[in-house]
Amino acid sequence: MKDEPVGSGPSRFQSVLVIDDHPLYSDALASSLRHVFQDCHIETATTLNDGLQILGPDFTPDLVMLDLKLPDVTGISGFLRLRSKLPDTPILVISALTSGDVIDAVMEAGAVGFVPKEVSTQVLQTAFSELQAGRTFLPPGYQRTDHVSPHAMDVHLVSQKIAELTPQQTRIMKLICAGKPNKQIAYELSLAEATVKAHITALLRRLGVRNRTQAAVLVESASLDSMSEPKVDPGRGESQTP
Repeated sequence: MKDEPVGSGPSRFQSVLVIDDHPLYSDALASSLRHVFQDCHIETATTLNDGLQILGPDFTPDLVMLDLKLPDVTGISGFLRLRSKLPDTPILVISALTSGDVIDAVMEAGAVGFVPKEVSTQVLQTAFSELQAGRTFLPPGYQRTDHVSPHAMDVHLVSQKIAELTPQQTRIMKLICAGKPNKQIAYELSLAEATVKAHITALLRRLGVRNRTQAAVLVESASLDSMSEPKVDPGRGESQTP
């Protein structure tokens, strides 16, 4: 028997942007979205910059689904850039990183919910239904604390600085963290070495550090991988592809 859409009546989400660097997972999310939101216009992107480029007069989403681990972002800086671009659009975070600090950080930054990637289709559709009703959604078993942990606050502050970098500065910063010298960075980005030096000077100023080493340490401190071990059970029991 074919499943009927769980949504009833007109949907408040007529258009959705999915940003995830795994195309198969994006397709699965799109399928689940259509099951809840009938006649929904869905756009997908595999990087934050691609997602931002989709936005415009012809497409302003009613909901954004964002993976935190994208190739062109660090920490929650991608979320903060997207929030700056779409201050009034609900953003639902979907991530395999499910520690309490990560969830605290994105909720404090303004996310409407957090869905672990491992949850079952049923849980995912419940999340969509909660958002449709104007409520937030958090993973089963997650207990939000009254105050954000110092680590989550630090990640938020550092990620805000990283979010203020230009796309070119972000690319250069990633190569700096990979240990690449200026000459190699210039070669990989097809830039003059003097241009790379100018970009590095500017990004160091924006990050509030004095040298490349301090910049790399700062960026590492905002890495989601460095945050605490998961505190919630994302519901693996009946997990399946959404």
